[in-house]
Amino acid sequence: MKTITNFWNYFQQNNFVFLLLNEIPKEELKTHFDKLLEILHQYNKDLDLIIKNKKNGAELIITANGNPYLFKEVELLVHHAPIIKRWKITAFLQPEMNIEKYENGTDKPLEYYGITLRISEMYFIPLENTNKPTDLGIKVLLKNYIVHKENSRLREAVYVHIEHLIGEKSFANDIAFIEIGQWEGDNENQIDLYNLKSYIDIETDN
Repeated sequence: MKTITNFWNYFQQNNFVFLLLNEIPKEELKTHFDKLLEILHQYNKDLDLIIKNKKNGAELIITANGNPYLFKEVELLVHHAPIIKRWKITAFLQPEMNIEKYENGTDKPLEYYGITLRISEMYFIPLENTNKPTDLGIKVLLKNYIVHKENSRLREAVYVHIEHLIGEKSFANDIAFIEIGQWEGDNENQIDLYNLKSYIDIETDN
């Protein structure tokens, strides 16, 4: 319990630094961010945090990086979060509700360890496991798979994108396995990746 209290005390005392991200010198911000992460890792070394700044406030997201074994740890930490003015504190990455930017192709590319991917340019094909018919698998198709396929971080990058898209809990609970391959052009079996959440919702309702 002490590590939970330490984390929230530090965050509460320094929350204005994270609230004013754009106005704080980068070095000072890095010091505070590293310290916050260090205190979080005293509670659990495998948890992570994301800060999203909005016009009239900010959001602190505590994430287990998609590891279902750590979900209870995240829930416990967020359960003890204090109420801090102008802050929303969230357990887990939540599903992206606004997919308009992907439909229009106006989404920004996300870079991850030198791998640049855009959700609007990613597709998937549902896969079946004959031994476990209820398991949902997908093959993710990338336009630049050939360029990145030797990169050991590629799978991680794809996972992070999918987590941000459908939410951390759905990523952990609803998808049994993922393959990655090269997009070969339009074909009738492929589905835009941004429709993955609605595809899962239909499948899990059946």
